[in-house]
Amino acid sequence: MTPRPVLNRSLLALAGLVLLGGGLLILFAGLDIYRRHDLAPPAGWPLITPNDVLLGSADRARWSSQGWWWWPAVIALLALVALLALWWLLVQLRGRRPGVLPVGGTPPREGVELRDQALSDAIGAEAGALPGVEEAAVHITGGPAHPHTRVTLALTPQGEPGAVLEALHTGPLRTASRSTGSPPGPTEVRLQVAHHKPHRAE
Repeated sequence: MTPRPVLNRSLLALAGLVLLGGGLLILFAGLDIYRRHDLAPPAGWPLITPNDVLLGSADRARWSSQGWWWWPAVIALLALVALLALWWLLVQLRGRRPGVLPVGGTPPREGVELRDQALSDAIGAEAGALPGVEEAAVHITGGPAHPHTRVTLALTPQGEPGAVLEALHTGPLRTASRSTGSPPGPTEVRLQVAHHKPHRAE
């Protein structure tokens, strides 16, 4: 497992435990479970009964007396945490790319590696030249050991999907597999018809 998935899972597990623990403590106070079942709340935890608040009047006054900078600093810190969480979410939603692909299997033969963008461009150029294809776009995602190829083909009005798929399989995809020396990985192909502006006859 690569370091990035390990880090992601560790952060998710830590955030989940913190949220779960905080939610249970608040739920116990809201349902008055401490008093009903004669349980001892955590030391220093302010929410014990349904009528308790997280920050009472005395606490708010004490923190406000720290100076004019206190509440702006708290708000800025919370905003920074929210922005970092949003950035992390966007990074996760963006497809992970392998960066480099091994040539000749894993580990690569004699340290030879191929950049994923170069292979994508090569497959896209060959796929775009197939009969019945007007435009092709190729993206390679996943890890170096298990790349996933996503191909989007814009067909001409005369293009036949079955024939184009067969030509793609026996042409660009087989060439890429032969060039890297690795068996073909999972491939997703999306077909669409290219849009043409109507021509006015005169």
